[in-house]
Amino acid sequence: MTISNKAIIITGCTKGIGRAIADCFAEQGFDIAGYARNHKDIAAMQALYTKQYPSQRFLFLSADASKKTDVLQFAQTVKDNFSSVAVLVNNAGVFLPGSIISEKDGTLEKLIKTNVYSAYYLTRALKDVITKNIVNICSIASLQAYEAGASYTISKFAMLGFSKQLRHEFKNTGIAVTAVMPGAVLTNAWTGADLPDSRFIKATDIGKIIFTIYELHPSAAVEEIVIRPQLGDI
Repeated sequence: MTISNKAIIITGCTKGIGRAIADCFAEQGFDIAGYARNHKDIAAMQALYTKQYPSQRFLFLSADASKKTDVLQFAQTVKDNFSSVAVLVNNAGVFLPGSIISEKDGTLEKLIKTNVYSAYYLTRALKDVITKNIVNICSIASLQAYEAGASYTISKFAMLGFSKQLRHEFKNTGIAVTAVMPGAVLTNAWTGADLPDSRFIKATDIGKIIFTIYELHPSAAVEEIVIRPQLGDI
């Protein structure tokens, strides 16, 4: 078991925002535990990071965020290997477009399980090993409805509510809780979009923001961050 003041847990760690966060913290010397659904992606990330940062410790596992058993098994593996970690980033999530009236039956349930329940279960399971920060990746969809948002918007409103409640409950623990609400971030989700890169936030900037939050003095808590493309929402 490792005791580390420089360790972070990241869900949905192999792509997009999660991967950018992992890259940022790995460069700063952090040990990292994380999960994502695709086993090949996880294995490739484990091999790359272990080779690139041989003095650090990495625990990347395959898990499905929509399955409670997978999330809790991941949590137990983390606790078996780390007695403490500085930061938990609840990033795992999925986007399915649609309207409330016409979207496929079961869409709301899938998005709530993946985007909200996974964070709820993992935070509860790891409450005794987190020492400094909990960061929940929400969305501008946590603040406003938009075209084809449907169940995704509902799930992200719930995620912001989860963050607000956590912030209230953790005030006296020394753990700061932050909701990060990005607009359109340049990830694979936007593949095929006929838009220039300048219309998007860079995922690397989300990683930098979270590292800045970590570096703050424990007397400060950043409760919410909204970050949009300079030219506005897409």
